[in-house]
Amino acid sequence: MQIDLGGKRALVAGVADDGGFGFAIARTLAQCGAQVSVATWPPALNIFETLWKRGKFDASRRLPDGSLFDLESVFPLDAAYDTLEQAPLNVRNNRRYAERGDFTIQGLSESWRRKFGAASLDIVVHCLANGPEVLRPLMDTSRAGYLAAISTSAYSNVSLVSHLAPLMRGTGSFLSLTYLAGERVVPGYGGGMSSAKAALECDTRYLAFEAGRRYGVRVNALSAGPYASRAASVSGMIHEVLSYYEANAPLPNRLDATEVARAAVFLCSPWASAITGTTLHVDNGLHAMAKALGPNDLNWLGLGQPIAETA
Repeated sequence: MQIDLGGKRALVAGVADDGGFGFAIARTLAQCGAQVSVATWPPALNIFETLWKRGKFDASRRLPDGSLFDLESVFPLDAAYDTLEQAPLNVRNNRRYAERGDFTIQGLSESWRRKFGAASLDIVVHCLANGPEVLRPLMDTSRAGYLAAISTSAYSNVSLVSHLAPLMRGTGSFLSLTYLAGERVVPGYGGGMSSAKAALECDTRYLAFEAGRRYGVRVNALSAGPYASRAASVSGMIHEVLSYYEANAPLPNRLDATEVARAAVFLCSPWASAITGTTLHVDNGLHAMAKALGPNDLNWLGLGQPIAETA
């Protein structure tokens, strides 16, 4: 049995390269038969399109049958703005923005309707996150930095559901990507980003109820373990976090983007038709652990040698 998304149309918002979860999800959606579009931050859009045309992503685009998946469309999107009027003049007049037309969430909705028509969307995946002060501890984060993290990383999902749910046909599905820092303390994940992830997960539950009753769509979140993508490397601590996960997770493996993508596609598929308002952890089980492993813990399981106690 395989997930069949033939005839489904999907949008993955927040894809700017081929190294993150968003690209892996887009590829897996296409592998299951969906027609896939992406939305990309305008300053990164020219580079993304150029690398795509030059074949730099071909290895990442390759499907198990040897073919290369293609994108149905690429939309500009700066999820910090719901409408063009909200964007400052210096942003609207910036060449990388101005040449792309309406790059806001409302603009994305209108562009989608013009291109594909009403009742033309089945799946939306939110891979959007940005915290301008992510390197600062929460106590040292400015109000502007905190609100910017919440706006782009959490409220953007509320706005996407609000604007795109009316375009969905049948029983559509929304999915966002979150992280364990919204539930537990991860030192170094600052700038209000932990608060944004907590808000994203809380909003998932409320949106599941509201959008479910209003439009009949599902809304879920996927809490992925750490992965050394370009975006994750900004914090400067990703390799330390990866080592911790491998040392302490029930399954001591390094997470692969394909594992996250498969879980994401399942949640967006008809196979998950009764699942909504949930946050699914895909992190080799680390979220279930209440302490780091000590020197004798594996021995307690009969899997290692005890550490000799010193007087």
